Amino acid sequence: MSTDKTAIRNAATVIVLRDRMGDPSILMGQRGSKAAFMPNKFVFPGGAVDAADAQVPLATPLPKVCFDRLGEKAPEGLQNALAVAAVRELWEETGLILGKPGTWTGDIPEDWQSFAATGHVPAADALQFVFRALTPPGRPRRFDARFFLVDADEIQGDLDDFTHASDELSHLQWIKLSDARKFDLPFITEVVLAEVAGRVADRNPPETVPFFLNNEEASLFLRLRGYPMPQLD
Repeated sequence: MSTDKTAIRNAATVIVLRDRMGDPSILMGQRGSKAAFMPNKFVFPGGAVDAADAQVPLATPLPKVCFDRLGEKAPEGLQNALAVAAVRELWEETGLILGKPGTWTGDIPEDWQSFAATGHVPAADALQFVFRALTPPGRPRRFDARFFLVDADEIQGDLDDFTHASDELSHLQWIKLSDARKFDLPFITEVVLAEVAGRVADRNPPETVPFFLNNEEASLFLRLRGYPMPQLD
């Protein structure tokens, strides 16, 4: 049975911020030239939520404010699956571990066996929900993406060791936040970068979260737990 490639899929993206209070950098990689979605673009690690993600236990939960914001204008119970997907995609695409030392109980899903082998259980307490964006109609893939900011100090192990990364992203590197716009970026990544730059000095999860909503009628900037912002041209 074929999958509808135009269906909107929930997705999680991770923005790892290093040397936050000094000269901050973010971790990015380049998508392949043959990728159906955003070929050749430099992006943050991330991807679609898998069905199995909802069953993976977390060592620590999301911050409550982030849990609440993720639940707004979203299917009930999606929050933990999004957090799990964020940890999984970070591991798969960069080889970096966001988790706590611990032992898994029960069967370990196939996609998580290499992560579990490191001796860690995925953790969500360091994830901060900072942005949400819905891919515009007409694209070959559509995602309802939630962007999570995490301080690099929360990552386990060597921040420069990408040996366990898949080949989905090439040229993985730490890019100075001030230099990121020199790269070939998707439009939405540029918008998110502005949000991240404004949050560098604030370590608390945001009380309101921007939501870039694209549908057949219009493109809108909304605020989750806030008031609608002006319509885009």
